[in-house]
Amino acid sequence: MDERFIRSIIIDWTMIGRRSYLRQIEALKGLETLYFNSSVTFFVGENGSGKSTLLEAMAIASGFNPEGGTKNYSFSTYDSHSELCDAMRIVWGSRKARWGYFLRAESFYNVATMEERYADGAHPSQRYHEKSHGESFLALAQNQLRPGGLYFFDEPEAALSPQRQLTLLTEIYNCAAGGSQFIIATHSPILLGMPGAEILTFDNGLIHTCEYEDTESYQVTEMFINDRKRLLDRLL
Repeated sequence: MDERFIRSIIIDWTMIGRRSYLRQIEALKGLETLYFNSSVTFFVGENGSGKSTLLEAMAIASGFNPEGGTKNYSFSTYDSHSELCDAMRIVWGSRKARWGYFLRAESFYNVATMEERYADGAHPSQRYHEKSHGESFLALAQNQLRPGGLYFFDEPEAALSPQRQLTLLTEIYNCAAGGSQFIIATHSPILLGMPGAEILTFDNGLIHTCEYEDTESYQVTEMFINDRKRLLDRLL
C-alpha cells in the first residue's frame, strides 16, 4: 500500500494573516512540512484540533470544490473555507491520479442535490435523496471509488452503522491496493484499524504519528466496552 500521489505538503505562513484563527490551532500553527508515508493516512484528534481544516485545505489545493464532489463540481452554498489552501503547496509524486473525490459529512446533502442537477443521459443520477442517509452515504462512496484515484474523506463514518463501516473499510483497502491514495479525517475505531495505514494525531501539540491502540477513539471505545457500568456510574 504505497502508491502515493501526494508526497508532502508545505505551508507558507507569510501568506496567512497575523490575526487568522489558523494561528491559534495548536497542531497547525507550527506546521511547515508534513510528509505522507502510506496510501491510506488517517487524521485523528479531538474536535477543533484542526484535522478537518487541514484536510479541507489539501482537497481545495488539489483542485476539488470546497463543499465536496469531484473536480468537476463547482458550486457554493456557504463560503467558509480558510485561507490555508492558498498558503499550501502540494508536493506531488511521479504518478497522476486518474480520478478523485472529496467526501465531507457536513455538506453531503448539498453534494447529493448537485449530483441530481449535474445528471444527464450519459451520467444518470444515482438519486441519493431517495435512499436512507446511511445507504446513500455508503452508495456515494462506493460509486466514486476507483483504482488510481485520489480521495479526501472527512468523517465518512458519520452516517454509517458499524457493519457499514466495515464495508467501507474493505472498499477503501481494496481501492488503495489498486493504486489509490486516501487522506481521511475520522473518529471511527473501526476505520482506524485498517492494516498498513498511517495514523497522524493532531492532539498534544504538533502533528505526529500514532499507533492504533494509542488513539483516543480506540481507548474510549475499549474502556466503554470492557467496563461500561463503572464508566457510566462515574459519568452519571
